[in-house]
Amino acid sequence: MGELIGYARVSTTDQDYSLQVEKLKDYGCTKIFYEKKSGKDTGRPEFQKALEYLRAGDKLVVYKIDRLARSTRDLHNIAHDLKKKGIGIVFIKEDIDLSTTSGQLMFTMLGAIAEFERDLINERTREGRERAKAQGKHLGRKGQDTKEIKRALKLFAERKTNGLSVNDISKQTGVPRSTIYAKVKEFDKK
Repeated sequence: MGELIGYARVSTTDQDYSLQVEKLKDYGCTKIFYEKKSGKDTGRPEFQKALEYLRAGDKLVVYKIDRLARSTRDLHNIAHDLKKKGIGIVFIKEDIDLSTTSGQLMFTMLGAIAEFERDLINERTREGRERAKAQGKHLGRKGQDTKEIKRALKLFAERKTNGLSVNDISKQTGVPRSTIYAKVKEFDKK
């Protein structure tokens, strides 16, 4: 039997991974890699070190599934790559060991449920958009009041005499700074 290698991750620097590390040690991990990086961040150096350290017969032990990957696709890719190398994965909290048949079944079912859920949400969203469109409803964010935009642009043009900053103009009119700059740029092009 190979070595149990732990991986712990938190997303931000103010989060603490001590619970994960404690659970990994309790599980029997002989070496633990841990880092403070977002799961979306592909540049996770400690995770890369863990992957380089693992050998056939070893198991990568992670406290929770979401600590390893943020998306189902990413998770399946990692699991597939490790399986090809003869390396197992264990998720402590979900009680899934991918080196077992029942663990593989559970992992596949969880992935299928997540994909089904995502497809349902997309379908409902699409149906809602179509219904709203058919009823002539405006989709998306409410636009800015054109009267206030004109006022903001007038104040912007007069800012040398009125002494107002773009922040001041934004506060007075309720028009975001980005909109003011975008409209000014639009007019400059004309």
